[in-house]
Amino acid sequence: MKLEGSCHCGAVKFRLDSNTPMPYQRCYCSICRKTQGGGGYAINIMGWADTLEVEGREHVRVYNAQLAGGTSPVDRHFCGNCGSALWVYHDKWPDLVHPFASAIDTGLPVPPESVHMMLDFKANWVEVPSGPGHVHFSGYPDKSIEVWHDRQHSTPPKARS
Repeated sequence: MKLEGSCHCGAVKFRLDSNTPMPYQRCYCSICRKTQGGGGYAINIMGWADTLEVEGREHVRVYNAQLAGGTSPVDRHFCGNCGSALWVYHDKWPDLVHPFASAIDTGLPVPPESVHMMLDFKANWVEVPSGPGHVHFSGYPDKSIEVWHDRQHSTPPKARS
């Protein structure tokens, strides 16, 4: 699927291909919450780095979070004008780029379930949905984005309540 995205002020526009366009994974870590997630979490999807095309790259800035053990190797790209979070890149996976679903302008498919991850780090005011269609992890999930999508395509979607 071809995804198109942009920042709020329009200074940055981007497009990329994704075979995993469902925004199903909510990250509640403090980095995602404070740099992108107004609802207490952020949602990344996955795309192919070699297909990323950017207009207005001169407005893109990169933030590397400060961690207890040093600086995070994850590059968090955002618009230097309006502050909109755009995508995440980690050179450990050079073929991939992870755009924030909130920056995507293309209509995205509705996921059959939501995976809530990094719950050990969520803010106390955040209410995490539970019940059918919601899966919880205190840290990182046991499945990658691609494995999750493969599983969704091989089994019928679950009904939401």
